[in-house]
Amino acid sequence: MRHFLFAALFGAVALALPGPARAEPINLVAAENFYGDIAHQIGGANLVVTSILSNPDQDPHEFEASASTARAIANSQLAIFNGADYDPWMAKLLSASPSATRLVIEVAPLVHKKPGDNPHLWYLPSAGPAVADALAKALSKLDPAHASSYRDGAAAFAKSLEPLRAKIAELRAKYAGQPATATEPVFGYMAAALGLKMRNAKFQLAVMNDTEPSAADIAAFEKDLRTHAVKVLFYNNQTEEPLTKRMKALAQASGVPVVGVSETEPTGKTYQEWMLSQLDDLQAALAPK
Repeated sequence: MRHFLFAALFGAVALALPGPARAEPINLVAAENFYGDIAHQIGGANLVVTSILSNPDQDPHEFEASASTARAIANSQLAIFNGADYDPWMAKLLSASPSATRLVIEVAPLVHKKPGDNPHLWYLPSAGPAVADALAKALSKLDPAHASSYRDGAAAFAKSLEPLRAKIAELRAKYAGQPATATEPVFGYMAAALGLKMRNAKFQLAVMNDTEPSAADIAAFEKDLRTHAVKVLFYNNQTEEPLTKRMKALAQASGVPVVGVSETEPTGKTYQEWMLSQLDDLQAALAPK
């Protein structure tokens, strides 16, 4: 049934996309590929989208901008990046190639987040619609002839999120209050939306900031896994290191389900499908055995 809904909803997105393409498509650069995907869903053939972080096997925190990245940003008419200190290289490259006509969307202010907050904003349920609205406004400003189509595209995108909202509500009703832990706070906003009680926050922040967790925080994490004080471990598949691998192995040995999450949209999936697939994995992990 859900696949039917997606087919219908994505069909609506396709129908809402601009009709005749611009003679010269808008050149959009997205720091992360999920923002590029949302832009493509709204703008269709009127956009040429370049997504910088698009390799699901690459650690985003180890990314180093190349000359080709700088050229792509310099030639962009519209740029979108996460902000909240997640992709500071993007802001630097934009500053290095100023343009009086380029429009820039920073996602963090759209969802009222700032440096120091959890930067994994795409797991906020409110982020998708906020990004879609901002993109529709920016595209309409750059291409007024297709403004109504961009607005329709944003509305269709918001509608296509209904299965995701329904899944969040379903899981929250079943599992709110369940204790969980994670190697990093990647899934933190979604976990909060589901009502999960997240543990080991200091450990997660240390790993995210590339510092060593304290011995006490490591011991507390291990104890939670060994004693089944948590029902699930969220594991960042893109930033494996000896300590987090050790925690994953301990969870598996202790019978604590492990749910892999990522910071890059997987190849072949839309933003909506990516989010839903991770929630499906979580539902399978938490379901009574």
